Amino acid sequence: MKIEFKEEQKFTQWWLWLILIGIGILPIFGIYKQLILGEKLGNKTLSDLGLIIFCVFIFGLIAMFWVMRLKTEIDQNEIRMNFFPFVKKRVNWNEIKNIEIVNYGFVGGWGIRFSTKYGTVYNTKGNEGLAIELLNGKKFLIGTQKKAELNEIVENKVSWKYRV
Repeated sequence: MKIEFKEEQKFTQWWLWLILIGIGILPIFGIYKQLILGEKLGNKTLSDLGLIIFCVFIFGLIAMFWVMRLKTEIDQNEIRMNFFPFVKKRVNWNEIKNIEIVNYGFVGGWGIRFSTKYGTVYNTKGNEGLAIELLNGKKFLIGTQKKAELNEIVENKVSWKYRV
């Protein structure tokens, strides 16, 4: 099928990366001070192994933000969403009860947010998205930075169902 809409988003906020890099400096400083210089970081320090585990955890967290992607694709048959590396969804147009572009405001942050009035929210930034309610009552929302283009696709969705 020909893809009618495609969007890929990632975490590009400068302030987020400033925080993550700032947090990433902590274990580097600790390793330098404790393992290379042989000095303890105060009275209550981590063991060398604890410091290495902390370093791996912090850099794993930074790497996770680096690889996270929210991909959305829409064609005549379905909507596909992949919030790599966590969630993949495929929804056929026939399974959808209601669909609309909404301004969902602030839902407590970005990433994956559960139990909002839109169901599960998948977003990386902003406050606009594609709210989907399925025939089985489940709801979810996919964030977008391409509101106008996505709105055009949603408005044409009814005619897609009847194409031969």
